[in-house]
Amino acid sequence: MKILLGISGSSSVHLGLKILEILEQESELFCIITKGAKKSFVAENKQNLEQICKKFHKCTFLDDEDLSAGVSSGSFGIEKTLIAPSSISTLAKIHAGFCDTLLTRACAVALKERRKLILAVREMPFSTLNLEHMAKLSSMGVVIAPPIYASYGGVKNLEDFENFIVGKWLDLLEIRHNLYKRWS
Repeated sequence: MKILLGISGSSSVHLGLKILEILEQESELFCIITKGAKKSFVAENKQNLEQICKKFHKCTFLDDEDLSAGVSSGSFGIEKTLIAPSSISTLAKIHAGFCDTLLTRACAVALKERRKLILAVREMPFSTLNLEHMAKLSSMGVVIAPPIYASYGGVKNLEDFENFIVGKWLDLLEIRHNLYKRWS
């Protein structure tokens, strides 16, 4: 299965890296990390994201400015796209149909090909405009999956919290895992 992971510039970029670790073991994985994501990661973690990404050997990283990359075409065959986290800017661009970056073009392709597109919108609270964008995209088949946990997941610490969120995204991608305690 070909999966595209987009990591855009909002808080919690580390969650995108956490799911990247799992996805690169499970599928043919392509990843786009936006300039905003790189800036957010440095601000939150005081580390260079590009250095950390060197440890991922099975993932193909793509330049967000390269609109000619394979994922910009439906014939390339990306089956599922996850943007985790998705910034409000990325949400708005997808909603409006802007294709000014490789990530937004790949999302437009997912929409036109009617392939699974999941947006892990990272913001709180949501403005009315944000909610309208999400409602419109949801009506088009996009799955809106913010990083929210549930108490039944047995969360005891930050790692459990993150595992629950990443596990829910894996559920949406139909990838088996044991990252959290399921409802019984």
